[in-house]
Amino acid sequence: MSASYLLTLTVVSIALLLFLIIVLRLQAFVALLLISMLVAIAGGVPLPEVAGVIQAGMGSTLGYIAIVIGLGTMIGEILQVSGGAQQIANTLTRKAGTQRAPWALMTLGLIVAIPVFFEVALILFIPLVYNLARRTGKSLLYYGIPLVAGIAVAHSFIPPTPGPVAVASLLGADLGWVILIGLLAGIPAAIIGGIVFGRFIGGRIHAPLPEFAQAHLASQEQTTRPQPGFALVLSIILVPLVMILLNTASKAWLEPEHPVVNIMAFIGHPFTALLTATLLAFYFLGTRLGFSRDEIQRVATRSMEPVGMIILLTGAGGVFGKVLISAGVGDALVETMTRSNLPVVLFAFLIATVVRVSQGSATVSMVTTAGLVAPLIQTGGYSEPVVACVVIAIACGATVLSHVNDSGFWLVKQYMGLTEKQTLASWTVLETILGLVGLSVVLVLSFLL
Repeated sequence: MSASYLLTLTVVSIALLLFLIIVLRLQAFVALLLISMLVAIAGGVPLPEVAGVIQAGMGSTLGYIAIVIGLGTMIGEILQVSGGAQQIANTLTRKAGTQRAPWALMTLGLIVAIPVFFEVALILFIPLVYNLARRTGKSLLYYGIPLVAGIAVAHSFIPPTPGPVAVASLLGADLGWVILIGLLAGIPAAIIGGIVFGRFIGGRIHAPLPEFAQAHLASQEQTTRPQPGFALVLSIILVPLVMILLNTASKAWLEPEHPVVNIMAFIGHPFTALLTATLLAFYFLGTRLGFSRDEIQRVATRSMEPVGMIILLTGAGGVFGKVLISAGVGDALVETMTRSNLPVVLFAFLIATVVRVSQGSATVSMVTTAGLVAPLIQTGGYSEPVVACVVIAIACGATVLSHVNDSGFWLVKQYMGLTEKQTLASWTVLETILGLVGLSVVLVLSFLL
């Protein structure tokens, strides 16, 4: 089949996918599977082989992503239930003081949102914003924007959060490089968006303490259990990141046949790293703090309840990518990008941005874009650092221009007591700053690495 036909098929499939999700309100997992099946047929995959292609795409993706998300979610849940997340929050804000509180809140978001979902992190720490705003009389945005900037960056840029892990899996990226590039792009993005823009918008829009904030503060649970230490909690969060990064460093600095490389390939694999952190969390944040084995088991089981759809959605994204590869879209995309002279990083960002603006969900945007870009990566012969840059570029595109079709928009509006116009002027602009600053760093890195 011609390249023009395959590209037209790709564009039509995306448009139909968005129509099914946005207009017909079809569940995203079902929509992705349906479109994948139609694309396989239209792309010339023999009918008896269509089901096999779908099964292969789902299996190859979930064999990796389900384990990573499952273990990461358990760490996040025990971190929350044990009071470890609150300990980090209290320590950072106490050490920073009122003047440097925005920096502490941004750092808090960056650290804690690595194993905790965006919604959970925001609900968990918004009382800190309320307390600071009430004490100083400043706008909620002065403290709230740094917090959500840190959370948003960790959620979109830094594994083991589902988005970057899913994209890394679909593109075959080294997770150590993804973590490193995500940090290099995410930290300046969080500083410019959270601190600089937060100070600016906090001075332009005075968001007072909402009436429900008092009740929200009063409803915070008090626990009689001993609280874990700050250093202990921080260490457990950083353990898997350090193990994965050491694996990547060993491959970069040592010869492939060196025995340390083989050892680190096992120790620094995401499965081993996250399993180690999970066991440490169960013991130090569970057993040592007085949780019974049954209580720890209930916490671990409960943590898996909300992630089922994320795992299935990621698997469906893997199916879409596999179908595109089988239909030959990869070669067509290579030809198109070569003619356009666009860097692959910018190409991936633009696709992710279009999907993000169209349908709202960052996760759907990331897995859909990864499915489209995967054939391009597999046929392009790109280095591991550049592939990691593409992963973060997709995350940047899936971050910008959050508006009324994004659940995060309404969550921030509700908890900060903003109007729709104020949310557009604060949250939407913040998300765009995060994405554009992150893209700028990734573009530079892609040329240097």
